[in-house]
Amino acid sequence: MWVDPWTGLKGVGKVEIKRIVAFVVVLSIGFVAGVWLGGDEVAPEGQQEASVYRCPMHPTVVSDRAGSCPVCGMDLVKDRQENTSRGSLGERKVLYWRAPMDPAYTSPKPGKSPMGMDLVPVYEDEVMGAGGGVKIDPATIQNIGVKKAVVKRQALSRIVRTIGRVDFDETRMTDVNTKVTGWVEKLLVNYTGQAVKMGEPLLELYSPELVAAQEEYLTALDYSRKLKERASSDVAAGALDLLKSAKQRLLYWDITGAQIGELEEKRQVKRTMTIYSPQEGVVVHKNVFDGAHIKAGQHLYRIADLSRVWVYADVYEYELPWVKVGQRAEVELSYEPGKSFHGKVSYIYPFLEPKTRTVKVRIEFPNPEMKLKPEMYANVRIKPLVSRDALVVPSRAVIRSGERNVVIVDLGEGRFMPRELVIGVQAEGVYEVLDGLKEGETIVTSAQFLIDSESNLRAALKTMVGAASAEGKEAGQNGHQH
Repeated sequence: MWVDPWTGLKGVGKVEIKRIVAFVVVLSIGFVAGVWLGGDEVAPEGQQEASVYRCPMHPTVVSDRAGSCPVCGMDLVKDRQENTSRGSLGERKVLYWRAPMDPAYTSPKPGKSPMGMDLVPVYEDEVMGAGGGVKIDPATIQNIGVKKAVVKRQALSRIVRTIGRVDFDETRMTDVNTKVTGWVEKLLVNYTGQAVKMGEPLLELYSPELVAAQEEYLTALDYSRKLKERASSDVAAGALDLLKSAKQRLLYWDITGAQIGELEEKRQVKRTMTIYSPQEGVVVHKNVFDGAHIKAGQHLYRIADLSRVWVYADVYEYELPWVKVGQRAEVELSYEPGKSFHGKVSYIYPFLEPKTRTVKVRIEFPNPEMKLKPEMYANVRIKPLVSRDALVVPSRAVIRSGERNVVIVDLGEGRFMPRELVIGVQAEGVYEVLDGLKEGETIVTSAQFLIDSESNLRAALKTMVGAASAEGKEAGQNGHQH
């Protein structure tokens, strides 16, 4: 059953009820007004604070309220607290306003973005100069892991490490052949790899030409001796010249003086002549067999002296400034770990290998124990003799885009500026600086890519805003003229 509120209360008149209701309404209005007034006392006009929140991993993502990054999901951190009232904005000049979720959308005045979000102010002191500098608050610097280093001078040193291949010393190799045609009667050195000494017999050769030359020499010898005692001096001199010619012919055919002396002593023509080794070494190639018929000039043996070997090392182009003739070098072999062999650089080839894009460097090594065997691979370390003093920066601090080299310079108070520099040689973990930095300046060695991208973005936006402002001014002037 419905009860009339004006008549349902017992003992209370309608006049009293109306008075009570009026009192409650007045009390509510006073409470609300007190809250507003109290709010003005806590934060008077000109002191109200508005926070800007930014993603630690994506500095371009900003918002005017707390939340999560739409890219990586991380919580947004408070970037700065700025006064947004008229008096506060008068102290810091607003360059333009941009959308929090679309940095390409900018406006010369406050408003809403196409997505309905409040535009965020970008102040003039945040965009420093045409170089695209950037200012970052300490919290963001810590969150993105910014590390720094000081530009300094130090002695540059570098150990060039590469792979080498052991090879024969080409100046210690000899080919063995004969200057006459004949047949191999007896092969004394008959396999590849056999070690020989200088003067050791290699084979016995039968050659009709050698037999005839021996007989001719013995005849000339007998004739010279007979005419020396009986004939006149002129005839004896002619016989002596004939003897010299016969002997010289034998010498031209590589018959040794000892063999000729034995022929003179025994006065007996030998059917075969022995071919001797011209040097000490190892037979690395053999092209003759027992009983074979050989021709004049035919290759028989190749003998290499392995007491000294060469190592060919492949050096890349950027490491060539560190390699010079005469520098010390070391090699290590896989089958003898921990043992180093010491040599020196003897030659740098004047051309580039087209397939590997490297330059061959020849290193000479003594090899008395025959540990370095041709065609082995070895780990090579070339040590420069002289290091030079230079201005250096850590290699990890340089952003190399292919066209330019950039570092991020710390200007202090959270301000950073990208700077282009000219680099020289690369040493152990550092680059030589030829131009662009001074000793004592501080640069960023970690998270510099994030700072550089933010700086480039702000520089681009500033250029866009400047172009838009110029177009607006031009349009206004044209409209005024019309």
